[in-house]
Amino acid sequence: MESVQLGFVDIAIIVVYILGIIWYGISKGKQQSSEDYFLAGRNMTWPVVGISLFAANIGSNTLIGLTSDAYQTNTAVYNYEWMAAVVLVFFAIFFLPFYLKSKVYTMPEFLEKRYDVRSRYYFSFITIIGNVIIDMASGLYAGNLILKIIFPEVSSTFIIISLALAAAAYTIPGGLSSVVHTEVIQAVLLIIGSMIITYFCFVEVGGWSGMMAGLDQLHGAGYLDKPAKDVFDMAGPASNDAYMPWTGLLFGVPLLGFYFWANNQFMVQRVLSAKDLNHGRWGALFAGLMKVPVIFIMILPGVMAIVLFSDLDISGLNYYITNEAGQSVICDNLEDCPNMTYPVMLYKLLPTGILGLVIAGLLAAMSSSISATLNSASTLITMDFITKIKPDMTSKQLVRAGQIATVILVLLSAFWTQYIEQISDSLWEYLQLVLGFIAPPVVAVFLVGLFWKRANGNGAFAALMAGLLFSVFMIVAGMYNMAPWLTEIHYLHKAPLLMISCVLVHVVVSSMGSAPSEEVVNSLTWNVGLFKAETKELEGLPWYQNYRILAVILLIITAVVVGMFW
Repeated sequence: MESVQLGFVDIAIIVVYILGIIWYGISKGKQQSSEDYFLAGRNMTWPVVGISLFAANIGSNTLIGLTSDAYQTNTAVYNYEWMAAVVLVFFAIFFLPFYLKSKVYTMPEFLEKRYDVRSRYYFSFITIIGNVIIDMASGLYAGNLILKIIFPEVSSTFIIISLALAAAAYTIPGGLSSVVHTEVIQAVLLIIGSMIITYFCFVEVGGWSGMMAGLDQLHGAGYLDKPAKDVFDMAGPASNDAYMPWTGLLFGVPLLGFYFWANNQFMVQRVLSAKDLNHGRWGALFAGLMKVPVIFIMILPGVMAIVLFSDLDISGLNYYITNEAGQSVICDNLEDCPNMTYPVMLYKLLPTGILGLVIAGLLAAMSSSISATLNSASTLITMDFITKIKPDMTSKQLVRAGQIATVILVLLSAFWTQYIEQISDSLWEYLQLVLGFIAPPVVAVFLVGLFWKRANGNGAFAALMAGLLFSVFMIVAGMYNMAPWLTEIHYLHKAPLLMISCVLVHVVVSSMGSAPSEEVVNSLTWNVGLFKAETKELEGLPWYQNYRILAVILLIITAVVVGMFW
């Protein structure tokens, strides 16, 4: 594949977008108070909440990761997408009412209310680390993949820092209000761009029948290890060698999804900005609905790329990888560099003008996820640490502290980007591997705390520490080839096993100590009486405002779409 040159129209579209989104973000900013800056004044309506959730989740890292795994015939990656709808229904029913009622700024703050300050500090610290090495760094890495092709002579360091500064340009002065409003624009651009690339792929490959015939032909030639009908398998055997073992789908995927959507400050902060409980619930369900068609506009293009570009020489893109000898060499094909699948589709299929629009959409996806994470992490630093160190700070001083924290986080995430490919060849696999260590102890503590009245602070902290020790052991064991029988367990099996262990630690330690106060039990644990009281409140609402009916409709739609590919 020859090197890529953008036309004047493409460059103009990209420049206008970048400048326009920065201006729009700054104009929508709120920083009159800490609540304005960190939670957009708690005044967001459900469409904004839902679109913001979707945009923050489907960043350029996710888009490139999904397409990359689909190119490797790992279309079961879609399970992470549709499972979000199921998780968000559970979140809307059980967790969101307690989050909004407690008036917290952060998820760690909620843990302090339910347990004690130890859990708050630990969870806040772990979340900030995760924000840097999972969300921000992977988003910058994905953006660099796109722009490095256009500007091969420019260093990756310069591109990454420029992308980070562009996202921070409106996040720092405007806070969450800027982030949420720009995410609405960016989500629209992202969806339009994804639909455009899907259309051009379908035209080029000859539609569905052309794609399936092409896959079978490649299978017959020995290029693919499976026929076309098996490319869309949603789950495999319960084996550590399977990409998506059915046991991992049943237990591991929901666990990771629950952490991401229901416990992660990065995502929940958007719902905390809702004007009331109904708008928060409707927004969460709307986000779940938007995740369902992802298979059509983000995963199918990766499958079609197998037929279109299986023999494409991409050495002209000057994309470097590290070979088995530890040498830096130019990548010759997509089989060796699946993360390049989406960029190659853009530059090979799209005409001038449309190419600039789609690249702008991809940069929009990147900036939305990065700006969202920046604001989330700065909120954690400010509200969970700085306010504890200096409780007498004014609201404006807290805003300034959050802005300074954002600058520091930009630099840290840019630094970490260089290590992503050393950890995993697949961007999506990198995201899930890291999440597999962070999520289980946190999910265990939140679930036990919500549904078991006896759970106390000592049990929660012991469970978090047990999870940390196990994760550190697994990382060290992997580095020094210790206990291979344990390190070779599939991460979708490892995560639920770790969570069960943490639940047991939580229950045992809590049982040995005193029960939490009646005030905590009554205000922050779920009981059937709450469900019955809510049923009476919903009786007078029309069906389209009753979140329970909407949740059932969402689950039915999800089941139908998943069933089409099962």
